Amino acid sequence: MRESLRLKYRDVEEASTKIAKLRGNQEFGIGLSRLADIENKGTVPSVYRMYSLAAIYGLSFSKILNWYGVDIDALPTDSACISLPHTRPIDFETSPDAEFPVPTEVQHHWDISKTSFLSRQVQRWGKLPIALLGKLDNRYRYGLIGENDWSMYPILAPGSFVQIDESKRRIASAGWSHEFERPIYFLEHRKGYRCGWCTQKDGFLLLQTHSGSQVPSEIYRYPGEADIVGQVIGVAMRLNLGKRPHTRS
Repeated sequence: MRESLRLKYRDVEEASTKIAKLRGNQEFGIGLSRLADIENKGTVPSVYRMYSLAAIYGLSFSKILNWYGVDIDALPTDSACISLPHTRPIDFETSPDAEFPVPTEVQHHWDISKTSFLSRQVQRWGKLPIALLGKLDNRYRYGLIGENDWSMYPILAPGSFVQIDESKRRIASAGWSHEFERPIYFLEHRKGYRCGWCTQKDGFLLLQTHSGSQVPSEIYRYPGEADIVGQVIGVAMRLNLGKRPHTRS
């Protein structure tokens, strides 16, 4: 890359020194011998020097990371493969070329102009560029329902990937005729995150779980003990959950 830009070792060193001064951190600097080791010996540069190389060569930071086998676009998929017991938010930025799991049975016939979330009838998964899904829209936040979180089952299964609209934090008290139409909220409390139906009254927030989950509802002082992150507006979940454990959270 350096040679294609007609830069000498000294040019890179001087440019990185300038960046180090601008950032007030000498770690951004790349000496002549260090640059030679990076190019000729396969030495992996520090995150600071990767930043300098990206700035000097006019490349994205993710491109530099790709040189060393780190694919930033794989973060959402890898995160979804990690089975953690508790519900949590996720916050990733992805490129238009990134891929995301979708149903293999329908991906070839899927009219993306008519839908923005995955069918609840998914049984097998493949991959499709996120660009075709409108990417992970930066206007929204995303969360993963914990592997041990059965509180909204069967509407939200453990391990579900949910899309959250932070602009919809006001708790609705009416406007639905069926439980599938009732707004579901993603909330943060002192011990972590929860997802469920919410009712606000007399300074308290009732987090209502699905009756079929057999998980007790919870009450928080509101505001104070819990904050509404936003309303769940999209979901992708699997159906082959396996046997449900006796211990529930």
